[in-house]
Amino acid sequence: MDDSCFFCQKLRRLAELPADEVVWEFPSSVAFLGPWQYFAGYCILVSRRHATELFQLSVQERREYLEEMNLLAHAIADCFTPRKMNYELLGNQVGHLHWHLFPRRDDDPDKLKPVWLALNRAERDAAEKTRLQAASLPRAEIAARLRAFLQKHLPR
Repeated sequence: MDDSCFFCQKLRRLAELPADEVVWEFPSSVAFLGPWQYFAGYCILVSRRHATELFQLSVQERREYLEEMNLLAHAIADCFTPRKMNYELLGNQVGHLHWHLFPRRDDDPDKLKPVWLALNRAERDAAEKTRLQAASLPRAEIAARLRAFLQKHLPR
């Protein structure tokens, strides 16, 4: 853990976080419900180990982490039936391995553009921020649907 890292700090405070924020605790990562629920089911999958690059994980850690991402993507797709799932591993703002899983819908007015363009607009436009944070369901219901799928489909 890195004391100055946003995600390391968040991982240390899991028990203090709202129930609708922590979707699932996997062995190698934690799935958080993202703030932009216009993209219903949008999650951020954070590695439990502080690393800035995938190649810094051991082969076993990397396999587990990527399999957990796959399981989370399957849950999002099953629960919210997006047209396409976008996976993004960036780390430009927070240098800790984390995947953004954005489910993209057919009725998204920006469906052919990167999500980050709309998120950038939201930083300057309160109405856009409100639109992108709004969800078709309460956050607690979104998280509950994902948890139910994961509980049912996790390997035993």
